[in-house]
Amino acid sequence: MAKQEAATPEPPDASDRPDRSDRRNSAGRHDRANGADRPVLHLIGNAHIDPVWLWQWPEGYQEIRATFRSALDRMNEYPEFIFTCDSVAYYELVAEIDPEMFEEIRQRVAEGRWALAGGWWVEPDCNLPSGESFVRQALLGQRFFLEHFGRIATVGYNVDPFGHNLMLPQILRRSGMDSYVFMRPGRNERVLPGQVFWWQSPDGSRVLAYRIPHEYTAGREDLGYHLDKSISQLPDGWTEMMAFYGVGNHGGGPTRENLDSIRRLDGAGAMPSLRHSSPRAFFDSVLASADEAGIPTWTDDLQHHAIGCYAAHSGIKRWVRRAENELAAAEAWSSVASAQAGARYPHEPFGLAWRQVLFNQFHDTFGGTAIEPAYRDARDQLGESASIANRHRNVAIQSISRRIAFATDPSTVPIAVFNPHAWPVRATVEVEFGGLKSTDGLIDDSDAVVPLQPIQSYATVSAWRSRFAFEADVPPLGYRCYRVKANVPRPARSPLRVAASSLENDQVRLELDPANGRIRSLVRKDGEGEVEIMAAGLGSRAVVLDDTSDTWGHRLLAFRDVIGEMAAARVEVIESGPVRGVLRVDSQFGESRLTEDYILGAHSGEVEIRCVLDWREHARALKLRFATRVARPRATYQVPYGTIERPPNGEEEPGQQWLDVSGEVDGGIAGLAVLNDAKYSFDVDGADLGVTAVRSPIFAHHEPALPSRGVRYQFQDQGLQRFTLRLVPHRGSWDAAGLTRRALELNQRPTVLLESFHEGSLPGASSFASVEPEHLVLGALKHAEDGDDLVVRVVETEGRSADALVALTGWGRELTFPIGPYEIRTFRVPRDRGAAPYETDLLERPVDQA
Repeated sequence: MAKQEAATPEPPDASDRPDRSDRRNSAGRHDRANGADRPVLHLIGNAHIDPVWLWQWPEGYQEIRATFRSALDRMNEYPEFIFTCDSVAYYELVAEIDPEMFEEIRQRVAEGRWALAGGWWVEPDCNLPSGESFVRQALLGQRFFLEHFGRIATVGYNVDPFGHNLMLPQILRRSGMDSYVFMRPGRNERVLPGQVFWWQSPDGSRVLAYRIPHEYTAGREDLGYHLDKSISQLPDGWTEMMAFYGVGNHGGGPTRENLDSIRRLDGAGAMPSLRHSSPRAFFDSVLASADEAGIPTWTDDLQHHAIGCYAAHSGIKRWVRRAENELAAAEAWSSVASAQAGARYPHEPFGLAWRQVLFNQFHDTFGGTAIEPAYRDARDQLGESASIANRHRNVAIQSISRRIAFATDPSTVPIAVFNPHAWPVRATVEVEFGGLKSTDGLIDDSDAVVPLQPIQSYATVSAWRSRFAFEADVPPLGYRCYRVKANVPRPARSPLRVAASSLENDQVRLELDPANGRIRSLVRKDGEGEVEIMAAGLGSRAVVLDDTSDTWGHRLLAFRDVIGEMAAARVEVIESGPVRGVLRVDSQFGESRLTEDYILGAHSGEVEIRCVLDWREHARALKLRFATRVARPRATYQVPYGTIERPPNGEEEPGQQWLDVSGEVDGGIAGLAVLNDAKYSFDVDGADLGVTAVRSPIFAHHEPALPSRGVRYQFQDQGLQRFTLRLVPHRGSWDAAGLTRRALELNQRPTVLLESFHEGSLPGASSFASVEPEHLVLGALKHAEDGDDLVVRVVETEGRSADALVALTGWGRELTFPIGPYEIRTFRVPRDRGAAPYETDLLERPVDQA
């Protein structure tokens, strides 16, 4: 059975849709066309398969093979039966292991008996992956369908995930899908405008959405009870709706008992006309018979279900985020290296790495609800993806760096700093170095002296190894060279002031309470004066909460049961120099310990908090809270390729790399944003922001099961973890603070490379690509899936239109185009400079052919 519940743009590609009259004839009798007045219930035979959940992936993969074999056998026995299946990863598995069965599936797809749906690699968690990961789910999935079946899926299909972000309609439409099937949130979790409704993204893209009644699976037996429960959830007066059946989760699919009962029930009593069908046939029937303008529209996300999944298992959250970031940087630098150095673009390794990432974004894996051994598998697979990305990024960067001219000077050691972002970045970087002398200084490519600050080396047993920090100023998607040089005075003057419990520069002043180590004051300083952001007497807290809910957090909307706080043992100055100051706070609750390093750079408008948490609690959670002074607060969260404003009611919400609360402060508008490198679970309670750092339920504990006495359970997130936050106090609303770019700078830091002396054609600093204006980012810079043309994806991040300029100086090209609020636009730049760039959909097909 299903997992227990706690309760228009241009038309898409129609290559998998025959005309509607043919579709109806192939799918079964349409009683209304024959004069009958009974409503039609489209029956969707399916087998939802979790490749990972209460089992590891090898068992899940075997079940995929068994389920597909069963579906093909039932087709031979029941000529009316139609089977629907999504998750392209499953098809790739069968094609690799059992090519004969894959050929059978191809034949059934061609006949219309096997319906392709979803078009994504798996059914991922639909809140936590990055915007670009959602694009890649479709890019790799739909292109596989097109290559092997000659068509793509036109119905989005995520029946099991635990919530759905509001940017999905745009991503679905631009990857060839005009409709969407989901089940959660259920009727008891969210009131929607109808069983069928238009779901619309902020850019105006919309898909026709349908919420599955009752469950997406059924037992092996007669379907009478299952259909009665499904029909009871449908609105009054319905004429055409869908119900799903088939043994699922561990696979199985429709059984003989299921199919025999459909034959018996069809036409019995008050039962509607039962029609073997597919989601595509259902949506086509709705569009053919309904007044499209009369279908209601929904413009919000689809939440909440299982709020515990936003924080469950910190490891999988960090591993996925790291792999996403590493791949983005590796693709961009490999593209630059191909253009500048003739390096071969690693199509196949990147394809493998992305498929590993996408597979581990499966909702039970990424959502943290699988069994403990499944996360050893995920760690290894995501580690492989990150390793592939790192290896090829290194090859690309060194291919570029060896072409930089470094004149021989024995008194110097050259360093190159590479910025992965398409805008200038000024950031503090750290360099592990051998043989740094007290008389050594640092100069940039124009021989200007740059402040340098020695810090603790990782090689603590070697006096020869050292480490230092400096502030690098690097051009967009480019590099700048520096040199450690003998006998260069180190500048002592700095705008930075460090005291026993405070850090201050010309933009920010941070004060910690020496008695408890929590933030007492955070002031934003600018030309208009100073504005205090933190609430007096509250500041920051590290709050411990009782959390006896299951892994999913079923039936909860918030974590509110405070049982204590981490108590600070001491505050101490760790670093004080011209580049940055660092204050360290150690605190403890029971056997758990938290170390927070508060870091302020000399010219930074952000306070970085590097956290090391040693967590020993069971069935408890830790929230880092930041109380602000803002009145009439507005809470804004980054979501995949977009933002959303939510009520500041203290409910747990999913987010991406930042959240913000802004409102009235001292007669003006100001606020506080919190950026992160590995967290996804947040709340805003009034003007108080909360970041859920950790929660520790039993692995895969699912209500209504209760823990038994005498059983030694494994609890999540025991032991050491590291993560980083950045506090951004700002004047004005959130969209004046450049939060998306700032968060990307935290998540994708510059790469530092120690170099040697050699000749080269490249200068001491250079840029290869940039994007303007400041609220645009490059979602991807990569080679095309089917060649070596360049693919450029641009995303608007603040909800306002712009005239975009993408300067591809490394390719001698330039793109100019309008972009709308929260719009995603993709362009293909031919390698042949005589050919003009053109826009594509998210599957990299020309828009006029998609």
